[in-house]
Amino acid sequence: MRAWMIGAIAAAALAVPGAAQQTNGQQATNFRLTDINGANIELSQFRGRTVVLEWHNPGCPFVKKHYDSGNMQKTQADAVAGGAVWLTINSGAPGKQGHMSPAEARKLFADQGHKASNYLLDPKGVVGKGYDAKTTPHMYIVNGDGVLVYQGGIDDQPTANVADIKTARNHVAAALGEMRAGRPVSQPETRPYGCSVKYPES
Repeated sequence: MRAWMIGAIAAAALAVPGAAQQTNGQQATNFRLTDINGANIELSQFRGRTVVLEWHNPGCPFVKKHYDSGNMQKTQADAVAGGAVWLTINSGAPGKQGHMSPAEARKLFADQGHKASNYLLDPKGVVGKGYDAKTTPHMYIVNGDGVLVYQGGIDDQPTANVADIKTARNHVAAALGEMRAGRPVSQPETRPYGCSVKYPES
């Protein structure tokens, strides 16, 4: 609990949202959060590597669509295999849907076979608000120079229907493929969809 509280305080100190939204082509705001194992994770420590940010709520039907099907885990695994760091962030406030203790999050991470590099807890919503994360999932990609190059949905099928994954364009996988090929991201911003992030006042 002490590490969790320290992480929340550190997040508040580092992730003060100057503007309530991150802008593509500009430096992504640095932040520090505590992961489910009590380690402090800072965005800037991954400079030189591509970083994917995924906002997560295990109770959201749209999130369940991608995890129950294995689609999110496959996208995570492919990203990490390609050299990216994947940070899954839970900004659910205590008492709200999706909020988890570190122990609960560790169990879910194992049970669902998450392939993310880290699962981070943001119970006060400081980082989520700083990134203007609106939905779960809401996806962001930061390149090795610390510049935001993608923000939006995981794909172009804004439903909770697993069957739609087969015909969807996975925006994150496509962007990462373009980056590895040395090309600019062709769709740098798309509409996020899913459940609203359950911030303290929401």
